[in-house]
Amino acid sequence: MPAREQRQIATDAGLSKQRVVVEAVRLADREGVDGLSMRRLANALGAGAMSLYHYVASKEELLDAMIDIVFEEIELPPEDADWQSAIRRRAVSARQVLTRHPWAIGLMESRTSPGPANLRHHEAVTACLRRAGFSVLMATHANWLLDSLVYGYALQEAGLPFDTADEFADMGEDVYLPQLPPDEFPYLNESAAALVAADYDPAEEFIFGLDLALAALEPMRASA
Repeated sequence: MPAREQRQIATDAGLSKQRVVVEAVRLADREGVDGLSMRRLANALGAGAMSLYHYVASKEELLDAMIDIVFEEIELPPEDADWQSAIRRRAVSARQVLTRHPWAIGLMESRTSPGPANLRHHEAVTACLRRAGFSVLMATHANWLLDSLVYGYALQEAGLPFDTADEFADMGEDVYLPQLPPDEFPYLNESAAALVAADYDPAEEFIFGLDLALAALEPMRASA
């Protein structure tokens, strides 16, 4: 056997499916899922591209496994809490996880071959809602509503041109307000100035919307 092939086999011997998938997640975190290819992943692992197919048969299988890791990081609704507190904790955790893995937002519900963590997550959320008294149909409605809130906010947050409340305030004063002459945009000017003065934090919008949704769902649980 040529020396080059012997060296490649020795390098590839340290691989496992877990290592391949974890490195794929790291690569997607840095460069987005569009920047992920089997060749680039192999380079990051110091392995041969074809050797990866011993662990994942295709890129779709790789994405299934990557999404499963993301679901594994999300806290499941605790069974010892009331349904609103449990679902709230799960939603807050999901938002935090998607902040770390923004590439995953559009893929969370797209998998046709979900992994074990994915299935455990959906089972736990559905169980929480059903045990709380929601009918099957209302639990489904609630699940769609809450996931839309989580994924929609995460997607919107990922596209914002600032990361913190301080950066938002700086942009409000230096960027937005100069573009909003009071005589032409009175309400936008008023809002921008008031929000900057109030130390407004856009991150609070997620909790506002989440608590509103949970409160609106409660009467539907009771009526069921």
